Amino acid sequence: MASSNSSNSPCAACKFLRRKCMPGCIFAPYFPPEEPQKFANVHKIFGASNVTKLLNELLPHQREDAVNSLAYEAEARIKDPVYGCVGAISVLQRQVHRLQTELDAANAELIRYACNEIPTAMPISPGTTGAQPMISRQRSIEFGRRMVNGGGSFYHTSDMPLPYPPPWPDNSSGDIHGSGGGNN
Repeated sequence: MASSNSSNSPCAACKFLRRKCMPGCIFAPYFPPEEPQKFANVHKIFGASNVTKLLNELLPHQREDAVNSLAYEAEARIKDPVYGCVGAISVLQRQVHRLQTELDAANAELIRYACNEIPTAMPISPGTTGAQPMISRQRSIEFGRRMVNGGGSFYHTSDMPLPYPPPWPDNSSGDIHGSGGGNN
């Protein structure tokens, strides 16, 4: 690690700064001569002396990650001087939100399709009224409409009705354990 390579070519930092690359050069392991633009970007945004101070304060095993982060942020700042990598993160977050919305709509469509496949003449078990299967079907159709109309994430299940009668007694509070609490 004393020099950037076997031919004693100066590292990209020393070459850019027009100085002799010494055997203990702090930049040599992280800015090889094959990547001159990497150091040029970091120097333009952060300055060589600030990067030297930062690298000297870090433990040796942390330096490579720090240099990679600096290089990424510097490149992002050059492309977008106002937002830098925060702009890229924001774009990715919007894309995730858009894709989650599409996934929710697709899941709602699947639920709606599954509800239409439930036979209307469901067998009635002893002790239930004839209206219960129709009520459950109606609840599932309402849920499908809410999902399509932007009713929230598919995975948020605090009051999600089932497209079939539940195997537990329906006490209308959403509490399946019978403790009298709410939907927490």
